[in-house]
This record gives sequence, C-alpha cells and structure tokens, in this order.
Amino acid sequence: MIRLVVPEMGDDEFQAVQHVLTSGYLVQGQNVQRFEDMVAAYLDVDHIVAVSSGTAALHLALLALGLGPGDEVIVPDFTFPATANVVAHVGARPVLADINLDTFNVDPTQVTALITSRTRAIMPVHLFGLSATMDEVQALAVQHDLWLIEDAACALGADYHGHKCGTMGVLGCFSLHPRKAITTGEGGLVATRDLELACQLRSLRNHGMVVGPEGAQFVASGLNYRMTDFQGAMGAVQMGKLIRIVERRRALAAVYDAALADMPWIKRPIEPSGSRHIYQSYVVLLDEEVERSEIMTALQREGIECTIGTYACHVQPFFRDRYGFQPGDLPNSFDAFRRALTLPLHGRMSEQDIGVVAQALRRAVP
Repeated sequence: MIRLVVPEMGDDEFQAVQHVLTSGYLVQGQNVQRFEDMVAAYLDVDHIVAVSSGTAALHLALLALGLGPGDEVIVPDFTFPATANVVAHVGARPVLADINLDTFNVDPTQVTALITSRTRAIMPVHLFGLSATMDEVQALAVQHDLWLIEDAACALGADYHGHKCGTMGVLGCFSLHPRKAITTGEGGLVATRDLELACQLRSLRNHGMVVGPEGAQFVASGLNYRMTDFQGAMGAVQMGKLIRIVERRRALAAVYDAALADMPWIKRPIEPSGSRHIYQSYVVLLDEEVERSEIMTALQREGIECTIGTYACHVQPFFRDRYGFQPGDLPNSFDAFRRALTLPLHGRMSEQDIGVVAQALRRAVP
C-alpha cells in the first residue's frame, strides 16, 4: 500500500519520549520550553507558545485579541472547518471569502468586498503549505486597521518573498498534526513578536493562571490547552529534521510534477514567484469532466490512499444553516471542494512509488 502520509519518526523520537515518560514529569515543562525556543529561533520571532492542537492555537489567538460577539473575522471558505469554527467559538461571526483556484488560497479581491464596520480581523490560510498572497492581505489589514492572524497550520517552513509563513501577522498559528511536516501527534504553536500577547496566550493556555509574588492567581477564564512534555521532547527532535523533511517533500513534488505532466485533465499545484511551497499535501485539481469519486475508487483499489483536498465551509451543515449559505455561493471554493484530489506524499515514498501513482491515474482515465 502507498499511504497518504507517514510521519517521519525514528529511534531518536522514541528515545526522547521514553526519557520523559520514565522521568515522571509529563506535563508542560523544560522539553516544551526547549521546543518553543527552537521554533522561535527558526522563525526569528520573539515568542512561541506551544499548545495542545492547531485548533487550540487559533482559538487562543482570537481570545488573546479580545474578539467576541458583534465582531466579524474574514476567513477563506476553502479550509478545514477549524479555521471558521474558532471564530464561532468566541461568539464572533466568520465571514467566508472565496479563493483563487490556481493556489487554493483566499482571493484578496474577494476579501475587500467583505470588509464592514464590524470587521476586526482577517485570517488567511496558507493552504497545503503554500503562502497566501500576503502583500495584498497585509495591505488590506493596514488600510482598514484590522488584526492579521495567519492560519499557518500547514505551512511551517514555507516562505513568502523571504518572510516565513506565520510571522507576517500579529499572530501566526501552526498545527503539529501527523499530516503536517513535523508532528507531535497532536499539538499546535502560536508565534508572535508581541510580549503582551505572548503573556496572555501563556496564561490562557493554563486556565488563566499567572504566577507573581503572591503565588498563582487566576486572572482570566482560561483553558487547559497545554502541551505535554513528551510532546515537547518529540517536537524538539522533529524540529531538528524540519529543513531536511521540507527539502525531501519539495523534491518529491517535483517528481510528481514531471510524472503528471502528460495528463491534461489534472491541474498540478503551482508555486508562484517569490513563494516557497512545502507541499504539506500534494493537491491536484481535476477537470470538470472527470468524476473524482471514480478516480479515488480506482486508486484505492490499487492500494493507493488518497482523499479530497479540504472542505468548502459554506456547504457544511453548521455554516449553511446558521448563516444561510447555498451551494455555489462561493463558486471557486465549491469547485475546489468537488474537484480537488490529494495524492500520497511523504518522506518514505520513493520516485518509483510516484510512478506507480501516475500509472494508476492513467489507467483510471484512459
């Protein structure tokens, strides 16, 4: 079987986790701090706050900025629903924006039309490991005095014109789910250069607690979004491999590009000038005439795992029913939801494996 994803784990991760488990100190501690320091150095930011998931990272970002009822946050429609869910969790309204089908990322021209007097923030997603068009999004945020929060869940290691994804807004949020470039099983990170926000994030992830001269005090209605120390130990080992992992994924993506070049019914992912794609997922767009479900069945029959790209939030029951959307209200996102296909990509794949996938695709559409 050619699996969709296999996390790159070895004996060093196992030994790091085993050391923590045998120590008896399992909750957030020195290993989490070490991991945070490594990510901060890599991203060249002042503060990294490690949390229990990428969703927790997004949720805390909104809480730290004080977003809530009456506020609107613009998010791309074509994304894993967590991006929009966290906006609803804080009582604000997620305003869904259409995407550019070439990149699968938010279309800044669509964002412009959605800004109102209630808009407080824009939350672009760097989907599948490719940066959103951040110069245009940043300009909108500055022009309208909006918070810019990056959902960089898929994009640790990606660049945009020399800037690392997750460092171009006031807060950048990452996921460490097993489908990401590096993983701690579950886990997330928030990056910021703002000391006050970092302090709020650290308090909120730990029940709203701060420790001062009088001991521990609870100054906010916080949450338990802490990362365990064995996750931190795993993350530190994984972080040491990030550059190699990203380069391997980019090399395999280039092999895919060549292997699929003679299939006109497949639109391959692009890497715009100035962007550095990390290919967290290798996602293609199928022609309208091709039935995706048949392609997926054919691949799975040959032992090749695959899946859709991601979701058009506006057609999911929660968003559809609460906000009154109809299928196709955001046409590019709806197209991508129906036609995007994720092919296997991970460091344990060989070029021969990619050839097998390409041949299976040819057989599926003679």
